[in-house]
Amino acid sequence: MIAHLKGRLVDTGIDSAVIDVGGVGYLVGASARTLSAIGPVGEAVMLHTEMLVGEDFIRLVGFATGAERDAFRLLTGVQGVGARVALAILSTLDPGELARAIASQDKAAVARANGVGPKLAERIVRELKDRFGGIPLAAGVATMAAPKGTGADAVSALLNLGFRPAEAASAVGAAEEELGAGATLDALVRLALRKAAK
Repeated sequence: MIAHLKGRLVDTGIDSAVIDVGGVGYLVGASARTLSAIGPVGEAVMLHTEMLVGEDFIRLVGFATGAERDAFRLLTGVQGVGARVALAILSTLDPGELARAIASQDKAAVARANGVGPKLAERIVRELKDRFGGIPLAAGVATMAAPKGTGADAVSALLNLGFRPAEAASAVGAAEEELGAGATLDALVRLALRKAAK
């Protein structure tokens, strides 16, 4: 399992990038949001990755943030949502926006993505309402109350430490309330860890 790639960005396409890691070029599928966030060709880059394995393929998909990777995993768990559709959704909605759409059952927001019809959008918001746990709510709070992505990154950090999604989201949400809008990622994670330990 390849969890992340760190190397030099060699090339980008409409829905993919090539990352040179020690002389090996990895072709990585990505959302438009990730491709716009990773910087110019020739620069150092680090992507969180998900490796997809099928009968006749092995494919890497890359993400600028852990929150986007987590949202991708949840989306591809819905019947009828493959990697291409999940990336189209994440190109249209960031994890916080997707969280709010699911929490409010806003299937029209999800249906704005290429390749997502009304029936599939309805299935996505219905199936993920409970499975998203607290992650989307924390990501949604982050986009409103903290510097963009800070709350989602803090949740991702706690998930990487082994916390369950609901625990991580709850602790980060409480830390955001206490620290306010200007909280740094470091401060959020430290306080969230203290709150989760209680």
